[in-house]
Formats: sequence, structure tokens, C-alpha cells
Amino acid sequence: MSAPVELIPMFCLRCQNAIPAQPDEVAWVCGQCGQGLLLSDEKGLTPLDFHYVADIPAGANGKPFWVAAGKVDIRRTTFQGDRSGEMLTFWQTSRRFFIPAYELPLEEGTALGVNLLRQPPVLKPGSPAKFAPITVPPEDMRPLAEFIILSIEADRKDDLKTVEFQLQLEEPQLWVLP
Repeated sequence: MSAPVELIPMFCLRCQNAIPAQPDEVAWVCGQCGQGLLLSDEKGLTPLDFHYVADIPAGANGKPFWVAAGKVDIRRTTFQGDRSGEMLTFWQTSRRFFIPAYELPLEEGTALGVNLLRQPPVLKPGSPAKFAPITVPPEDMRPLAEFIILSIEADRKDDLKTVEFQLQLEEPQLWVLP
């Protein structure tokens, strides 16, 4: 028999204002003092820095993303049409991964992550803005980044046989983009 579910009210760590958390949400900004908050299974409620890009139009809702620089060490083999040179050129420098932190179908989130990896936006800090509910925890960043890597390699114009890689990923930050 499992333990009963217990609901615990959440309060801002800075000002003790009640946090109006909705089911599935994992991060918030206090409406009273602006403190960022993250709920984790291991640590409970912890402070979280929120970053906002300057390009969010006034009055518009932004979209939250987990953002982290990553270095990919990759090897691949093909049946024919080897594009390893293209692959090595692409992955030779550190890349910034953008993982949607809001609810989005996996296919759409992957396509968006691939596009933002290939053409990253400028992360020029801006003013706080409203944003979509944050439902994806930062722990999900690594598997989703790995899925993006596989999507990019599978999309190359050759007959991929195998791909092996290691991903070194920095600590994710939460950014709100337009």
C-alpha cells in the first residue's frame, strides 16, 4: 500500500507570499517580490535565476527554455555517402542547447531545439515578462539534448549506420525567449 498523497502549500523563499502553483508546473516567479523558484524532488523548493531576453515585445508572453552550452564528441559510420567531415565541422565547437521548458509535443520540441541549436538567438538580457507555465524540469535537459543530437545526425544526407557520442553539458539556465 502506498503512502497517501499530501498537498503542501508553497511559499516564496524570500517574502513568504503564497505561490499559485498549478499541477505539473516545476518553476515560478513570485508575483510579489520577483524571486524565481524551482521545485525539485531532491531539494524541495529552491531559488532559481530567471533570465529574460530583450526581444520580448511589451505585453507579450515569452516562452521558457532551459539553455546550456554543450560539447559533443561524436563518431559515426555510414553505409554510403559519408558526411563525417560535415559532422566534425558542425560539432567541433561548443554549442548552446535550447530545450523548451513548457508543454510541447516531443516532435515540435525537438524541431524547435534543432532550429535553435543551428541558429541560436542572442541572449541579450531584458526586462521580466510573463511566460508560459514551466512544466519541464532541468533534469530533462540532457536526454532531450541527446535526442536533438540524434535528430541532427539522422537528418544528414547519407545512409547512417551507427552514431556514438558523448555530451558534456554545462548547468542549465532558465531563459524566457519571445
